[in-house]
Amino acid sequence: MKRKLISIFILFAFWILVGGCAALLFKPPTVTLAGIEVIEASLFEQRFVFKLRVQNPNNADISLTGGSFTVELNGRSLATGISNQPITVPRLTEKILEVTAVSDLSGILRQMGGLIRGENKALTYRIKGQLWSDSFGELDFDKSGRLELPKAGQGKGTTKE
Repeated sequence: MKRKLISIFILFAFWILVGGCAALLFKPPTVTLAGIEVIEASLFEQRFVFKLRVQNPNNADISLTGGSFTVELNGRSLATGISNQPITVPRLTEKILEVTAVSDLSGILRQMGGLIRGENKALTYRIKGQLWSDSFGELDFDKSGRLELPKAGQGKGTTKE
């Protein structure tokens, strides 16, 4: 009887150890900004749809149950968003998550003022937040980039990450 209990304990410990090692190999998904659309603009509030590209670098699917994020433009808060939209990102692939975000008039006016005064030669952005997963808990992300503004007489701007 004692040997049987010891064997069961060793087997249980082995499965715990294997599961723990698998969790150590988990890499959080990469989240980048894939697009922005204005869906409503009023005097006091602007609503956007942010398209977030979620890339899964793992060899297992990641099921997400929601998330929240903030977007900064040139170091100033622009918009915040939250979603309870569930998605599954298959192993070694990506999905686009569309999330509604809200900005107020003061955030837009600060950004426009800097552009009008010529203070900004480029637009820097930062998107940071969390994704929630039943399997992996809270997954933080933080991504920054830079958009060079065209000089007078030039065409389109370029992006740098």
